[in-house]
Amino acid sequence: MAKQTTLPFKGTPEQEKLLREKLQQLKGQKGALMPALQAAQEIYEYLPREVQIIVAEEIGVPLSEVYGVATFYSQFSLVPKGKFKVAVCLGTACYVKGAGDVIAEIEKQLGIPTGGITADGKFSLDATRCIGCCGLAPVLTVNDDVYGKVVPADVEGILAKYN
Repeated sequence: MAKQTTLPFKGTPEQEKLLREKLQQLKGQKGALMPALQAAQEIYEYLPREVQIIVAEEIGVPLSEVYGVATFYSQFSLVPKGKFKVAVCLGTACYVKGAGDVIAEIEKQLGIPTGGITADGKFSLDATRCIGCCGLAPVLTVNDDVYGKVVPADVEGILAKYN
């Protein structure tokens, strides 16, 4: 089942205009749905229902098809991401070194599940697969900042840097 959010959609008229312009360029092209969704996510950073409806209308495909593609591919998100995107690697090396405990502590500290976003939109939390820092396992990132050899006791201090 696709993740849901309680945060209201905050798209701007400028974003909608840009999306509709990009979609007009794709209209009628075979296989336009993937590039349309990629363009939409680039503009909005996620694909809420309101954006999926625009995509369906502009390129002439059923909304159910747009939703099906958006939920099938992991590159697409139906929920917004926070200002600070926290990601914990759950690749093999990180997992065996305790990443599960680290992600559980982050969930506790932020009060959100993996895949969620805080009510204020400040933090989002995701699990990732190997990010290529196996020697630093377990690893977490906050936007472009990388933290290695993280233990649950480190989480509070790391998150405090972004408050």
